[in-house]
Amino acid sequence: MMYAAILFILAGVAEIGGGYLIWLWLREGKPFYWGVFGGLALAIYGVVATFQTFPSFGRVYAAYGGVFIVLSILWGWGIDKKTPDLFDWIRAAICLVGVAVMLIPRS
Repeated sequence: MMYAAILFILAGVAEIGGGYLIWLWLREGKPFYWGVFGGLALAIYGVVATFQTFPSFGRVYAAYGGVFIVLSILWGWGIDKKTPDLFDWIRAAICLVGVAVMLIPRS
């Protein structure tokens, strides 16, 4: 399970970081190579996600959605300096419960 958590975090940072770099390039006038690095990070995200050992693509990507919501809140807090409020944390916790539900093996 630790392996899966590490992959979720690595993929999430690559996805959010890649999107952020492209955002900065296109929306805030950063140099072209920021967009290139963003695209590379997004490609890395796509590769890292394939290393998950869960059997279903759809369930894994649904779970990634919940993890990415939490990581996005943390990214916004750490990078954009937008402090999450209590309701952000409650919503994030709900998303993590959804991740657990998506990944519980069927009996």
